[in-house]
Amino acid sequence: MILLGIADNTPFISAPAGSVDVFLILLSAHRPEWWAYYAFMATVGEVAGGYLTYRLSKKGGQETLERKIDKPRAEKLYKRFEKHGFVTVFTGSLLPPPFPFTSVLMAAGIMQYPRQKFLSALTAGRGLRFFVVAYLGRIYGHQMIGFFSRHYQPVLYVLIALAVGVGIGALIYFKWYWPRHAAKKGQRRRLHAGPSGSE
Repeated sequence: MILLGIADNTPFISAPAGSVDVFLILLSAHRPEWWAYYAFMATVGEVAGGYLTYRLSKKGGQETLERKIDKPRAEKLYKRFEKHGFVTVFTGSLLPPPFPFTSVLMAAGIMQYPRQKFLSALTAGRGLRFFVVAYLGRIYGHQMIGFFSRHYQPVLYVLIALAVGVGIGALIYFKWYWPRHAAKKGQRRRLHAGPSGSE
């Protein structure tokens, strides 16, 4: 759980989205009396991975983040940190995948957000999330596992359909919408810069 938590929060290791939650439910269902221990270990791993990303981003993560989520989104994230740093980390740590939480961790490091506040928000958010997930796994884990084992084919088809839908949506976005949007933005910038450059 610790290694998986570290991998889940670092930008250079790609852990499957939601894998920590899935393993937490499975382990808590298998050994219900250990649910709190598993939740604690998941939290330790996530906080360790988050702190590693925070430290690395302090030493030059701005370019990486702006490549990852584009510059305008990164600037919005920076402004959010200036006003609501603790809430941004805490809320982000509660949200499940596919929320891009690594970007929040990187922004915290880039903005030099105070270490103690960062660790407090991250620990509180991840701890709350994983203790709730583990407790639900302890109570309903066997029913959830039983449901998926009985209906694995329909669930598999739904997941495949979702994956195909997301893939088509991403293809349309990056091949059609984004180039047109970037071209229009470039035209607006040139038009806006025209009068000032004519002097």
